[in-house]
Amino acid sequence: MTDDLGEAPPPARPERVRITAAGLGPAARPAFDLRSPAPSGRATEPAAVYVRSLIRSQLRLGIVATTGFIVATIAFVLILALVPDLSAAVVFGVPASWLLLGFGLYPLAITVAVLYVRAAARNEARYRALTVDE
Repeated sequence: MTDDLGEAPPPARPERVRITAAGLGPAARPAFDLRSPAPSGRATEPAAVYVRSLIRSQLRLGIVATTGFIVATIAFVLILALVPDLSAAVVFGVPASWLLLGFGLYPLAITVAVLYVRAAARNEARYRALTVDE
């Protein structure tokens, strides 16, 4: 088909298609969603209690880990402040206080983080065990 000037019209634009992710199946849904309804259409009371318990235990774990790390950091700073010879001492051309930081505080931070992640995973595994038995 041509227009009055003998030229072909521009090709029609293709129809827009929206691509979305597939819906989450039961295996992909988080097991601890407060908003997920029970099969009857409303949240079950035991499930809500389990979720609140999980949230409380995770909060308690976070507070304990953070408090422990802060106390250890304050102790480290106090040691450096109360023992001025550490700031003056040099080992292999590096101030001893820097070595204490690098080989004392950073490994402590990593250890606290690893222990926190393991304990949080343990809490969630206990929660899943409770919800599966339901």
